[in-house]
Amino acid sequence: MIGAIIQARMSSTRLPGKVLMDIAGQAMLWHVVNRVRQATLVDDVLVATSEGAADDPVVAFCEQEGIPCFRGSEDDVLARYYGAAKSMDAEVIVRITADCPLVDPGVVDDVIECYVEGDYDYVSNLNPPTFPDGLDTEVFSFDALVRARHEAKWRSEREHVTPYIRKHPELFCIGNVTCGQDLSDMRWTVDEPQDLAFVRTVYEHLKSLSSGMAEVLDVLKQHPELMGINVDIGRNEGYQKSVREDGLVAPGQ
Repeated sequence: MIGAIIQARMSSTRLPGKVLMDIAGQAMLWHVVNRVRQATLVDDVLVATSEGAADDPVVAFCEQEGIPCFRGSEDDVLARYYGAAKSMDAEVIVRITADCPLVDPGVVDDVIECYVEGDYDYVSNLNPPTFPDGLDTEVFSFDALVRARHEAKWRSEREHVTPYIRKHPELFCIGNVTCGQDLSDMRWTVDEPQDLAFVRTVYEHLKSLSSGMAEVLDVLKQHPELMGINVDIGRNEGYQKSVREDGLVAPGQ
């Protein structure tokens, strides 16, 4: 069974409560869940949040919308993912974060297809990234998740789920899906108020709430000024912050 696990929390340091903020009349988490559900190779979708009281609104939202929800460790997201995957009997896990309201189900399917057709333990579209930031998709086996859970020691490896797997190609067979062109400088994820403003404006121009990457690119081609809204924010700042706190050097730094 291929299960998509969307990690969501209210306590974002840069934009608290962002996962339930409104975009085009729906909570950001609603957009992410409904887009991932449109991926034809995903069997089930589950939201993984923390046991902290601050995340009670996430659970209440999931109950209201009929979305399966799992609660686990607030800081050890790797352990939370293990518990979530085990609860849904997932043999293959698709990792998506709740701050990606423009995630493309077609891209999700492409990454899953690469995983299924190859002899891989882990496949993503971000090593190196060529898709816009916000379309990140990771697919890995339950066995790889179990090994990472037992062996990962650094905070950055447990707070961000997959770094241990990615840092050990001698242990795991790793694959990557690339875009037809390098669009990695585009930022479609939501970490800062500028990001939220960008996504809200893009949605105002989309013909459908489920419009994919091609449609978003068309909007940006017609309105290139929109890309200036959040152009100064770096990619993967959350992970790099955890790496710095570990006293390590982030890949590529």
